[in-house]
Amino acid sequence: MPQEYDRDLEPDPIRAFVQHSAIPADARRMGLDKNTEEGAMIAMAGSLNPTKLTHRLIAWILLVAFAAPFVLGLVSEIF
Repeated sequence: MPQEYDRDLEPDPIRAFVQHSAIPADARRMGLDKNTEEGAMIAMAGSLNPTKLTHRLIAWILLVAFAAPFVLGLVSEIF
């Protein structure tokens, strides 16, 4: 008699192949993957290599792009 088991507990080899390794485990637990807007940003930022000059440049551009609206909003509230 074959032993019964839950198929949901089996690892899915296709899903493991498709998932991006640059997404942290906690982001995956929240449901983010490379197909969601936030998950794609996390995957792209996580795949940057700090030893490459162009990747560091992209990281600085992303930092400015995300920090600029906050800084401009803060300045407009203060003055």
